[in-house]
Amino acid sequence: MDRSPENPVLAYIGLGSNLDDPFMHLRSGVAALMQLHQTRVELCSSLYRTSPVGNQDQPDFINAVCRVHTGQTPATLMQYLLQIERAHGRVREGEKGGPRTLDLDLLLYGSRVIETEDLMVPHPRLHERAFVLYPLHEIEPYLIIPGKGALRTLLANCTDQRVEKVAVV
Repeated sequence: MDRSPENPVLAYIGLGSNLDDPFMHLRSGVAALMQLHQTRVELCSSLYRTSPVGNQDQPDFINAVCRVHTGQTPATLMQYLLQIERAHGRVREGEKGGPRTLDLDLLLYGSRVIETEDLMVPHPRLHERAFVLYPLHEIEPYLIIPGKGALRTLLANCTDQRVEKVAVV
């Protein structure tokens, strides 16, 4: 059974968009996170313009990361994130890594490692993607990624990926 934790957990949520005014979608996504039951947004990174990973034939992405305290279980929190995506017109069909109006990923949930059919935390490939590591480093430079190591070390391995700070949330 997936019950609510007795004490709030520190979690990190990645946000990304490259369609239909990405800046608006990210700001609206943060506003929606602020409305989640038993969840308090503590801090959000700046917005970063990044090159697409995988399918290069699409617009650049705008990305950010928010640190939240939540009383939601990981599965429930992920369901809320999917609802917010759908409210922003996100359709999860077609190839992975394609264009999207809003993508919300549960990157970390405390120090837990979760591997279920529906959810993997830490988020898969988080440790090799500059579009997540740069904004995460901005708000939590000394973070240790469970099973992957120090954020600073992981970031040093992603210097070949284009990331440009463009705005604050």
